[in-house]
Amino acid sequence: MRTLVLVFFLYGCAPLAVVGDKEGPIIERPSLDVLVNLPSPERKAVVSVYKFPDLTGQRKSSDNMALFSTAVSQGGDLYLIEALMQAGNGSWFTVIERIGLANLTRERQLIVNTRTTYDGEGANKLQPLLFSGLIMEGGIISYDTNYMTGGIGARMLGIGVNNRYKRDRVTVSLRAVLVQTGEILLNVSTSKTIFSTGAGSDVFKFYESGTELVEIESGLTENETVGYAVKTAIETAVYALIMQGIELDMWDFKEGES
Repeated sequence: MRTLVLVFFLYGCAPLAVVGDKEGPIIERPSLDVLVNLPSPERKAVVSVYKFPDLTGQRKSSDNMALFSTAVSQGGDLYLIEALMQAGNGSWFTVIERIGLANLTRERQLIVNTRTTYDGEGANKLQPLLFSGLIMEGGIISYDTNYMTGGIGARMLGIGVNNRYKRDRVTVSLRAVLVQTGEILLNVSTSKTIFSTGAGSDVFKFYESGTELVEIESGLTENETVGYAVKTAIETAVYALIMQGIELDMWDFKEGES
């Protein structure tokens, strides 16, 4: 008996879109290169990030059991800090520590106490902490699963192949808040589509006078990770925020680099 197994693979490319009332840049992957290669600004902005939470409240889904793990990354603030520090190859923003401010304050107090103990009141004082002009706020505001699904299959002479796909989408919101007045100066939202594909094949054949059945199945699935989607959407949001600020004359590229 001869059997033949066919396996087909399908790749999907995930586009990025900037959504909102104002038109923004539509960036194809990878967005990080676009962000890093931005021209330098006239002046570097000092910004702080306190948190960038998951506001979706969604949990991972399972057909067989209840899961308490969150569906999207809880490290959005770390992704945001990384994206801000990489903008224009580090020329756009000075990011100051606020997430671990309690640890930083304790460490500074320990230094002050140690210096005072050994050097007395004439000990060298620590430099004051930097304060920011802008606070970067926002969060992961939606995670839509299975908003588009589909597939195709065929079978002939006991040999079948099939292909399935689905799309999820994660959306983040980012805004720049002026510390002196609390005014929201800039606000953007970006979305990243997550593609999942699956391919399979099966072969079945009767033998022994048609009374016995042999069936062989194989398959493969490929999923983009949600963490990667969140990271890419945040990078795009930072880029969109910079471009919106340029349109509103909040900042500008350094002369000769635009």
